[in-house]
Amino acid sequence: MRCECYPSRQAFANPNLLPPTMNQTLPETHAALIRDEEQMLLEKEARYCSHGDTVHYAENPKFFDRCEGSYLYDLHGQEYLDLQMWYSAVNLGYANPVVTKALLAQMDKLPQLACQYLHREKIELAEMICESVERGFGMKGRVHFNVGGAQAVEDALKLVRKTTGRQRMLAFQGGYHGRTLGASAITSSYRYREAFGEFADRAEFIPFPYPFRSPFRGDAVRTEDWCIGEFERLFEHEYTGAWNSSTGHSEFGAFFVEAVQGTGGYVIPPKRYFRRLAKICKEHGILLVDDEIQMGFHRTGKMWAMEHFDARPDIIVFGKALTNGMNPISGIWAREEIINPGVFGPGSTHSTFASNTLGTATGLAVMKILAGGDYEAGVMNKGAYFLDKLREIQARHKEVGDIDGLGLALRMEMCEADGFTPSRKLADRMFQIGLDGNLPLGPRNRMGLVLDIGGYYKNVITLAPSLDITTAEMDLAAIALDHVLTRAKALP
Repeated sequence: MRCECYPSRQAFANPNLLPPTMNQTLPETHAALIRDEEQMLLEKEARYCSHGDTVHYAENPKFFDRCEGSYLYDLHGQEYLDLQMWYSAVNLGYANPVVTKALLAQMDKLPQLACQYLHREKIELAEMICESVERGFGMKGRVHFNVGGAQAVEDALKLVRKTTGRQRMLAFQGGYHGRTLGASAITSSYRYREAFGEFADRAEFIPFPYPFRSPFRGDAVRTEDWCIGEFERLFEHEYTGAWNSSTGHSEFGAFFVEAVQGTGGYVIPPKRYFRRLAKICKEHGILLVDDEIQMGFHRTGKMWAMEHFDARPDIIVFGKALTNGMNPISGIWAREEIINPGVFGPGSTHSTFASNTLGTATGLAVMKILAGGDYEAGVMNKGAYFLDKLREIQARHKEVGDIDGLGLALRMEMCEADGFTPSRKLADRMFQIGLDGNLPLGPRNRMGLVLDIGGYYKNVITLAPSLDITTAEMDLAAIALDHVLTRAKALP
């Protein structure tokens, strides 16, 4: 039986003014009841739930009970500073009151509607997204909605096939676009495909400009030139299998890219790279599809991460942070020439919940919040501050091989003592120590830290804190990261 012993932290605007009971450890009798409840739930989970998701990546899966701002709270009331915010889905903080208010208002007015009918929020949300793309890239287009990132990728694949008549795609090594069959085919990790038969339409994967681990370690210019040269060679003659100079046709319909690699480890390319890549694609009739599912909505400072790199995509895929992790909604934006009703007509693609009313209402609230504040400058300033904190950690720990960031998409690459050999073990330990909690930090001298691990070698701590994270929280995060790293290194 659940023990409701303490009021919600949401009831108190200032965490420093919490009543005494919330600044103390739970009485042992109550803590024992909660431990018994956790054990009962774990036994049921072991019996009834699939392990096919990612819950069991953790040695000790964690139950959470509440959330607010930059924090999650477990069943015991312990707080966890979240530095990954649901893979960048909750850019505006947990339980954001403005977004919650919009969702509740829509529930009272129009909580559900079949997607073959229109409602105001769908149109206004599409308008705001189109206007943001026009400001960022100077192009007109249209939006098509769906309910998840991988599903939006599927819609982009359909649009590419319809436009080009080709089903072969290009994508990056280290790229991640989802785990549906179509999205897995353009995701470079073979482990997502291995158990599910043949993928005849599997993409051809091109090296991403990753200066720290390129043949020219740390030299961004030479890394960029080498990657561009390797790509250009695909079109030198007919025997590359990519280009027929007689007909002027490429075998590939589109190149699916992430401006900053997400699951691949928040790898940030050299500044000129995408401008050069986009030029080659355009010369060979290859569409550029920009996957902004993890990096869009000001995660990198700009509304769209590709804005940093002076390249104009033909299609943009978005999701996650559009609804701040509330009722899910995703979608694609595409240039008018390839998505107008004359070429992509009614029924070209459809999903039952694609433009659901709760999702569009929360998405509209998020877009209005982003439009009403100077998030670009704020995120860039906070990112620079946090990056300096990470560099201080790097100076104290030779195992931190690489530090980088763009806005509030930040990375710490964990290595052996030589500062280069990947150390997945160290990253895993840091993740688990943070999730176990009981760190001697925070207002109650007892807190946890929520981290995420990515990277080609699964050795990169990827940091995506709330865009509204405070300076005090960044200072606390730096202390916590240093603490978990120190403890992880001390383990045998």
